[in-house]
This record gives sequence, C-alpha cells and structure tokens, in this order.
Amino acid sequence: MTRAEWRAAQRLVILVDDLRSFADGRPAEVARTSAEGVALLEAHRGRRIDELWLDHDLGGEDTIWPVVEVLERAAFEGRPIEIDLISVHSANPVGAARIRQALDRCGYRVRAATGLREVGLC
Repeated sequence: MTRAEWRAAQRLVILVDDLRSFADGRPAEVARTSAEGVALLEAHRGRRIDELWLDHDLGGEDTIWPVVEVLERAAFEGRPIEIDLISVHSANPVGAARIRQALDRCGYRVRAATGLREVGLC
C-alpha cells in the first residue's frame, strides 16, 4: 500500500442520504435515515470527520434535522464535532439553505454541493 492509499484509507467520510452514493466509489460510512446519521456522529465522537455529506429529505417524513440538531447542540455546548467540511447536496433548495444557515451560525465549514456529480443514484 502506498502512502497516498494509506492516507485515503484513514479518511472518515460520512454520507447521510436515503438514496444516493458516491459516484466515484470513495469509501464512506452511509446512513439512510436521520437516526442512523445521529448514531454515526455519536459513534465517531472525538474523531475528526474529513467530510460529512447531508441531504435534507430522507424519505417519508424523515429529514436531516435530527443530525443538524446534534451538530448545533455540540457547538452550543462548546464541544463542536470536528469536521473538515460539511457538504449539503439536497435537491430541496429551501431545506439546503436552512441547513447551511444553521451550521454556518455554529461555526462549521459548510458548502452547497447541489448539482455536483460526486453523489448520484447508483
């Protein structure tokens, strides 16, 4: 294994999305519901997350808001979860804007990733 391959294997990428996966096949832990997303954040508490990808609508009545609330609460308590970059890739523009606003306010680095080809239906 090369040094670059080793580094790539050490990266922690989390995708919270009910349907999509990474088009490039990158290794990621995937949560299909908000409850699974919350569980992944809690399981990795204390470890740096390289990328966190969030979709707003998670099927049925489920949304990303329970995950966002965990992030907000951690920041409010002065112990924000260490995340290099949060990418919001929702097809729901109003929901995506609200996510970005909430997480920006908490000091997380957030970008709109809607329209990027990194995630897609597989």
